[in-house]
Amino acid sequence: MRATTGPVRVEITALTKEFVGTRALDGVDLVVEPGTFVVLLGPSGSGKTTLLRCVAGIERPSGGTIVLNGREVAAPRAFVAPERRGVAMVFQDYALWPHLSVRRNVGYPLAASRVPVSERARRVEALLTRVGIAHLAEAFPNDLSGGEQQRVALARALAADAGLLLFDEPLSNLDADRREQLRIAIATLTRESGATALYITHDQSEAFALADRVGVLDHGRLVQFDTPEAVYRRPASAFVARFTGVAGELPVVAVRARGGDRVEVELALAGGARLESSAVGAPGRSARLFVRAAGVTLSREPSEGLAGVVRDVAFTGRGYEHVVTLGEGVELTRVFSTRRHERDARVGAVLDPEGCFVLDADAEDAP
Repeated sequence: MRATTGPVRVEITALTKEFVGTRALDGVDLVVEPGTFVVLLGPSGSGKTTLLRCVAGIERPSGGTIVLNGREVAAPRAFVAPERRGVAMVFQDYALWPHLSVRRNVGYPLAASRVPVSERARRVEALLTRVGIAHLAEAFPNDLSGGEQQRVALARALAADAGLLLFDEPLSNLDADRREQLRIAIATLTRESGATALYITHDQSEAFALADRVGVLDHGRLVQFDTPEAVYRRPASAFVARFTGVAGELPVVAVRARGGDRVEVELALAGGARLESSAVGAPGRSARLFVRAAGVTLSREPSEGLAGVVRDVAFTGRGYEHVVTLGEGVELTRVFSTRRHERDARVGAVLDPEGCFVLDADAEDAP
C-alpha cells in the first residue's frame, strides 16, 4: 500500500519556539527528502517533541517556517490547521477512541473520505492482518495490552494513506520484547507505504536501527544531521559522542597530525602509550580520546594494551559486559566479551583505532 498523496518533502527553516521565556527550539534548519525515514534523537528537554508537534500543527512556532511539499504550513503570517496538513501521527500514549472497537479505530481516518465503503472495509482488514491484530478487531482499547494498542495506532496512521507519518516515541511505554517486535513492524510497514517518516526517540540504539538519517538535538538546536553510520563514527561534538554511547574518555597529553583526519595521540595513561586514531575538528587543550564500547577488546594479559582491573561484570545473554578501571579515576564501561572476566581480575584493554576518535571535550556544540 503506497501513500496516495505521495511522500512529502519537509523543509524547516530557522524554526523557533518559546514557552514563557524558555526557548524550546533555537533556529532549527532541516530538510527531509521524500520517502526518507528520519529519526530525531535527543535527551529530555532537547526540543525533539516540540519540533514534531510544530510539524504536526499541534504547536504554533514562534518564528521560522515549515514547508510541506512546497506548501507553507507555518510561517509568521501563515498557519495551516493540523487536519489540513495531510499528515498522520502515532502518539506515545496511543490516543485511541475508547468507545470504538479496534476495527472502527483503524477505519476512523477513512470515515470522511471519498473511499467507497467496500474499499474502506478491505483496507482496514488488510491493515489489521499486517500488524497482527486481526483477531482483536471487535475488542475495545481498554481490553488491549500496551503493545496491542500501539499496533492499533500504527494501523490507524497507515489507514490514512498520508504522505508524512509522525511518530512520538511510540515504543517508550513497551517492554523490551514488544518494543523490538513493534520496531520491526514500524520500519517495514512505513517503508512499504512509501511515506516520509519523522520519528523521535531518546534511545540511540532505536534511532540507529530505524533511521535513514539521524538528527541529534541539544537544547533546541540541531547539532548533527547525517546517516546513522556517520553520526556513530564521526560525531560532530563531544555531546553527540556521549549521547550516542561511549565506553569512556581517556586523557590525552599530545596530538600529532598524521595526514587527512588521522592523528597520533599520546595518552596520559600507561606511561604515555600511543595510538593512531581519527580526529573530529581541531582538538584543543581539552582533547580526549573517546572510545566506543565496540572499540575495546579485553585480554587476560595486562601487558597487552592498557592495564586495567575489572570492577564489575554483567551477563547479557549473548556474552558479558564489563566495567574496567584503568587507573587515575579513568573507567571503561559496557566493554563486551564472549568470555567472562571476573571482578578484580587484571586485564589488558586493547583499543581498536577504528572505534576511537579524538574530540575537544569542552568545546561548544556548533548550531
